[in-house]
Amino acid sequence: MNNRIGIGYDIHRFVKGRKLVLGGIAIPHPKGLDGHSDADVVLHAVSDALLGAAGKGDIGEHFPDTDKKYKDISSLILLGRVYELIAGEGYRVGNVDVVIQAEAPNLKSHKPRMKAAIAKALHIDGGFVNIKATT
Repeated sequence: MNNRIGIGYDIHRFVKGRKLVLGGIAIPHPKGLDGHSDADVVLHAVSDALLGAAGKGDIGEHFPDTDKKYKDISSLILLGRVYELIAGEGYRVGNVDVVIQAEAPNLKSHKPRMKAAIAKALHIDGGFVNIKATT
């Protein structure tokens, strides 16, 4: 099978009263991201990149925010379903490279756990996952 590259992007606003989840892990912060699921923008972007590379649309088509069964669902579950879909089509993930742009919180100490969560969900070695955080 030929190599394919996908690009994913997601953005949500910060709100009070929600847990902040990025890269499949909870991050201590006074605000979380607004969204129908857990609003994990990192995993949403990775999911969109994989779906795009496989020519399978986007995360909103597969997990619409109008469907109650996805309310507050973990994006790790959604990423797992994306993996199953693309693997079922014969695709495999070679590597994942993520850029997180946020002024706060500082994510340096959380990146290893994010990498591990993403690698596990995609059945790849953690060395094939890279996360960059910038302001």
